[in-house]
Order: sequence, then C-alpha cells, then structure tokens
Amino acid sequence: MRLMVILAVLMLSACQHVTAPAPPVVGQIVDLRSGQVLTAQELIGQLAPSSRLIVGEQHDNRDHHELQRWLLQALGDQRAQGSLLLEMLTPDQQARVDDVRQAASLPADLPGALAWQAGWDWDLYGPIVRFALTQPYPLLAANLQATEVRAIYADPPTLSGTRSNAASVWTRLLAQVSESHCGLLPESQMPAMLAVQQQRDRRMAERLLAAPAPSLLLAGAYHARKDVGVPLHVLDLGAAQAPTVLMLAQQGSEVTAAMADYVWYTPVIPAPDYCAQMRKQFGQ
Repeated sequence: MRLMVILAVLMLSACQHVTAPAPPVVGQIVDLRSGQVLTAQELIGQLAPSSRLIVGEQHDNRDHHELQRWLLQALGDQRAQGSLLLEMLTPDQQARVDDVRQAASLPADLPGALAWQAGWDWDLYGPIVRFALTQPYPLLAANLQATEVRAIYADPPTLSGTRSNAASVWTRLLAQVSESHCGLLPESQMPAMLAVQQQRDRRMAERLLAAPAPSLLLAGAYHARKDVGVPLHVLDLGAAQAPTVLMLAQQGSEVTAAMADYVWYTPVIPAPDYCAQMRKQFGQ
C-alpha cells in the first residue's frame, strides 16, 4: 500500500505543469478584455490553450526578443509546441531551415547557412532561431519573398474578404504606411504599398492556418493587430476563430482591446531617429 501511494504521488507530480522561470524583462502584463493585471505565470496559463497565437513586436527592441524566447520556452513547458512561424523568414529560405534542422548539429555560421536577411538584426533574432532549431517542432517561413513583393507592387492583386477590405482597415494601414516612411512616400505609391502590406498579412494568415497546432507567429505589431492585421485575414480565409494576440509594447504605447487580447508593457528604450536618417537618404 505504501508503495502504491508513493507511485501515485510521483505520477501526480509528473502530470503537473512546470513553473516557468522568471521572465528576463520587467514589465506590466494586462488582459485587455478584462483589464486584469497578470503575472507572467498567469499569462502563460491563459496562452497555453490557444491553438494559434500571434506575438506582436517592435523589431528593434531587444526586450521584446528576449521575451519571445522566454515565451517560447515557457509555453513549451506547459504543452507540446506544434510550430513556430517567423515574419523574418521567406519561402526561398525554407529548404535551408529544414536542412539545418535535420543536421546533427547547428553549423558554425548559422546565419550564413540560413541565408539570413541582413535587414533583420541577427544579434536580436539569433537566440530565438537557435533555440527553435533545436526543438522537435518545425520552424516555418511566414513572409513573402522578394520576387513576390516586386510583382505585387507592380500589379496589386485583388484581395478577397470583407474584413480585410473594410474602409476603416485601409485608412489605418495607409496612415501607418505613410508614418513608417516618415511622410516621404509619394501619394502615387501608397496603393501599391498598401497592397504589399496586406498581401504580407494574407500570406502570414495562410501559413498560420496551415501550420501544425499549437502554432506561434512572431511578427511586427501592425501585422499582429486584430483590427488591421493577420487575424482579420485568418477570419476572411474561413477560420471560425481569430488567433489569440499578445502585443509587446513599450510603456506609454496605446494598445486597446480592439488591437490585442493581451499586452506586455516593457520599459522605454531610446531609439535612433529613423526619420532623420530617411530624410537624409531622400536628400531632404
């Protein structure tokens, strides 16, 4: 009888979820649907049942990438991860990613082996990619490749779906495109730039729907947003439910329940004046 009790306790312990280590970044986590402030462990508990999860980031924020790496491991400790998708990978890199995953060990020049694009800071993304490549689930490309972007820009295709074609969505995205280019884009280029943005969203939605679940997509904040980004396209493609969205945002940013389900506010990090750099490139 004593032996049976001991075995039962051991089996119960084995079934209990592992408590995630403390996150590497201090910040406030809010459930935007209820307004409740969550601990990191409570957030993981609420995210773990999601079959599809999108984490929105600020691309140049180191804190966000450290949290993404932590989230990936913490979620994996709660249940088996099905797949990880990255905006930073394109279809022409997928075969390289698969070859590296199947190799006995990671190559010394991992970014070279993956043909990693210089526009994505490897110093920030490398730890996430290295971790994912050692896991049993696939690492998947979620973006368009350069040839597709050029074709869309030259001849914007018609986008299907009532949600993603709503006038309010176009208005917000056009404003974001203009702002992200510091108001320097000619008005004539705006429709093509909008088409590229939305076709990126559509591709990410398609890849998210096709990926083994539970799936996790890491993407820029506007791609992640429920009101203008990938979640609208997931619904337009026929999914019964939108993905869960966690937004990583600096303190002082405006993130509402229309944009995301959860927000993790991180400390403000001074950023370069990208508009000054862009104006210099445009000779202004």
